[in-house]
Amino acid sequence: MIKENIIITSTVHNKPITADLRYISTNDKKPLILFVHGFKGFKDWGVFNLMADEFAENGFIFMKINLSHNGTTPEQLTDFTDLEAFGNNNFTLELADLKDSIDYLFSSSSIVSTKEIDLNNINLLGHSRGGGLILLKAKEDPRVNTVTTLAAISDLSKRWPQRFLDEWRAKGVQYIENKRTNQQMPIYVQLYDDVLNNPDRLSIPSAVKEMQQPLLAFHGTEDETLPVNMAHQIEKWKPDTKLVILENENHVFGATHPWEKNDLPQAYKVIIKKTTDFILYEAEK
Repeated sequence: MIKENIIITSTVHNKPITADLRYISTNDKKPLILFVHGFKGFKDWGVFNLMADEFAENGFIFMKINLSHNGTTPEQLTDFTDLEAFGNNNFTLELADLKDSIDYLFSSSSIVSTKEIDLNNINLLGHSRGGGLILLKAKEDPRVNTVTTLAAISDLSKRWPQRFLDEWRAKGVQYIENKRTNQQMPIYVQLYDDVLNNPDRLSIPSAVKEMQQPLLAFHGTEDETLPVNMAHQIEKWKPDTKLVILENENHVFGATHPWEKNDLPQAYKVIIKKTTDFILYEAEK
């Protein structure tokens, strides 16, 4: 299996987008899956490398990215060492990162041979906030062939209670505890302003209603972060959504970080199998 680490240059800011690609070289064109992590997430979290290997074994090129302002750096890919970047992250920046990542695949800079990649079969996969992000991106980028979400957020504008918003505006910053690292992670009020200033572009309900791509959505019934009702909302907005509700699964589908086993949790095996079948089926239609 070929595994390559790359850095993608942003067109709108000076932060790098770190990424990795893995696939089995066959000189046959393969569909690509671009994976986007969620809030307080990163591309090498928990089981994501094992998941990437499984998709590669299934005949895909699998690409994972660290969004530029997620708090990691190229030198420390699994630690939040750049909290200032984390605090200054917003959804417009993340959409730009996704565009740059897709553009990279079509550019002369791409390390993937055109003999290996099917540029007509680019598929997005995202977890949590990353799931909401790819729903937004699919609406505005016709190069995206299918979308698969894992425990996706369904609405960015209704995420915070009013008391939180009032305090956020007064202080200019709120701190969110990372329970795994015990870090107090800043979120500057510019994140909320980004939502207020871009109501059309950052509306997940509108994007889902308008998106043309096939959608597969996974959600666990015991999701403690984003309730399973969010998945039902998405299906309501796009009735042809293929919705898979996983009983007794939490927000990360039974995974943890670090993940020290060599085998994936059962939920991820289901996710990989159903996503593989979904993408291949849609490609053949």
